[in-house]
Amino acid sequence: MAPTKKRNVKSVNAALSVKTTKMDLHSKVASILESKKHANDVFDIFEFLQSENEKDVITAVDMCTRLFGTLLERNELFKGKVPEEDDALNGEYSAQDKYHIFMRHRYNDCVEMLLEHLNHELHDVQEASLCCLMKFAEVEGQYPLKDLDWSEHYSFPRHLIQALVQRLLSQTTDKSLLISRFHEFLEKEDVRYYVMSSIREIMGKVMDKSKGQVMPVYQQNVFTLMSNINMASEESELSNFMVKREAKHEDWKPAKLIEHKRTFERMWLGFLKYRLPSNMYKKVLVILHDAILPHMSKPTLMIGFLTAAYDVGGAISLLALNGLFVLIHQHNLEYPDFYKKLYNLLEPSIFHVKYRARFFHLANLFLSSSHLPLYLVAAFGKRLARLGLTAPPTALLIVLPFIYNLIRRHPSCRILIHKPSSEDEPLEDPFIMDEDDPAQCNALESSLWEIKTLQRHYHPDVAKMAMLINTPLSQKEDDIDEALDKTTFQLMKKDLKQTSTKSIPLEFETATQLLKVGKDVMGQHFCLE
Repeated sequence: MAPTKKRNVKSVNAALSVKTTKMDLHSKVASILESKKHANDVFDIFEFLQSENEKDVITAVDMCTRLFGTLLERNELFKGKVPEEDDALNGEYSAQDKYHIFMRHRYNDCVEMLLEHLNHELHDVQEASLCCLMKFAEVEGQYPLKDLDWSEHYSFPRHLIQALVQRLLSQTTDKSLLISRFHEFLEKEDVRYYVMSSIREIMGKVMDKSKGQVMPVYQQNVFTLMSNINMASEESELSNFMVKREAKHEDWKPAKLIEHKRTFERMWLGFLKYRLPSNMYKKVLVILHDAILPHMSKPTLMIGFLTAAYDVGGAISLLALNGLFVLIHQHNLEYPDFYKKLYNLLEPSIFHVKYRARFFHLANLFLSSSHLPLYLVAAFGKRLARLGLTAPPTALLIVLPFIYNLIRRHPSCRILIHKPSSEDEPLEDPFIMDEDDPAQCNALESSLWEIKTLQRHYHPDVAKMAMLINTPLSQKEDDIDEALDKTTFQLMKKDLKQTSTKSIPLEFETATQLLKVGKDVMGQHFCLE
């Protein structure tokens, strides 16, 4: 029991120490605000602000928020370009001006320490510092320390926001957790506008200095911050400002949707013009059509990035085509190679990758138009049929309905099923599998004999589905979404649950332990008990 008592005594002493610290700092803040003669007590607060004890630091941050927030509201900080402290002491300044200059320097020191704490090893300290800095930004907006910028008829602490953004975009540390906390402040229209401007300016300098080399940590932080920005769709939605003023508010850039879109566009284009880490392309492309393109003034400017992303290969190529598809159909982009690029993605590997479902979902969307040329539809159907000869059953349960839907949309493709035969019919298939251009692959001169072959497939569901080509296809299209996520495990589990009603005489003894609970792989994953 003795050790337990010691721990309790220590915890009580720690709690009393924190309580005493808070009371001491609270009294110091009160004395500074009450009388100018206690101004030097601010150094005692700074001592705790630089403490190694987490709770002392957080308490000091709270006290700084109260102290300098009140001084800003009282207009007791020097405004404009602050002179050096030595110059203030030796210059012809009044006692009040000297006090204002002194406290302005302390305020600047506090801001610098808080900015440094954004890199603190403890997240609670980072979060407390972030909230304090944003409180300063809000109060500075109401009681500016600089002369009004009459070109914009508004005063906003851009320097403070820019310094904060610079710390969030660390080159060495992942800041995603702190950025997620910052998301709350990005709901303010003016904060969002100046954050976007700051990202573009800071990012350009950093990336140019690195000569365009990939910087995974830095670019991840930039992407995380940018993807946390939710843009307004209508100008009437721009109503939630951190700093509120009445005079000529409508002339201010952050109050105009067109300026938000222009800044948003420049920010993303500035980010995407540099080479990205390989895993970053997919992250950008996934949100491109929903969160980026709709808010750009000229979405077609993204064609350069999308073309470069296609060249990366794999899932990234498919997602890049999705972005190009949006530009073609919604923004009248002319891109004649779109379907050729999609055709070239039809490789055996598409049946064995984790993005298979997304590929066929998007491919079905891309080929949904009934105005596509016949040779193109025939090429896609024939190539998929040929790939189906070596595809797993789960893939064939997607491919076969996919081909049938193409035939339903384009009845002229029935020629691939009912091919007229003749005595001099060639023994070789004229279809050129290795041809990259769907217009040159001779699909229309061929037939879908591959589906006829699949009627003898070992899996009964595949064979049954392949038999449908022998009958007139219904007008209603098959829903392939149900088969997109079907796995081999699900197919086998379904087959094992089926019991035969017929008793068939066998010349051998049936296995009784193969699929029972056991240590082997089959027993673990497909046990019948």
